[in-house]
Amino acid sequence: MYPPQLVAPMKAELVNVGFQDLTTAAEVDNFMQTTKGTALVVINSVCGCAAGAARPGVRAALSRSEIKPDHLATVFAGADLEATAKMREYTLPYPPSSPAVALFKDGELIHFVERHHIEGRSAEMIAQHLQMAFEEFCAEEA
Repeated sequence: MYPPQLVAPMKAELVNVGFQDLTTAAEVDNFMQTTKGTALVVINSVCGCAAGAARPGVRAALSRSEIKPDHLATVFAGADLEATAKMREYTLPYPPSSPAVALFKDGELIHFVERHHIEGRSAEMIAQHLQMAFEEFCAEEA
């Protein structure tokens, strides 16, 4: 497990832009079972692709998009093990992946960006991908 002082600044990159930091399985279950509408969940990590592409891409997509998810949450792989394991149950049938970005609607997984879709891509590419997902899945239905 990574020490809290190591992951604190990496968590803050998301928490400071409105993400709820889920640290226990109970918090994950509560979030997933009570959240209505769309929810963006980032499975955060210490790896270089999280630092260089995932977190900056997520932040850029949120700052530039007119259409956004209703709720934001994050778990941290390698730090909040119980919360991460529980969140990964909600992202089945996808295998464990971190970093990863999941989009839910009323608790149902509707879009998932796995690590292999993040590695080797720029933050700009991640942001553009997420903006398209927001437009497709988060727009108000007519």
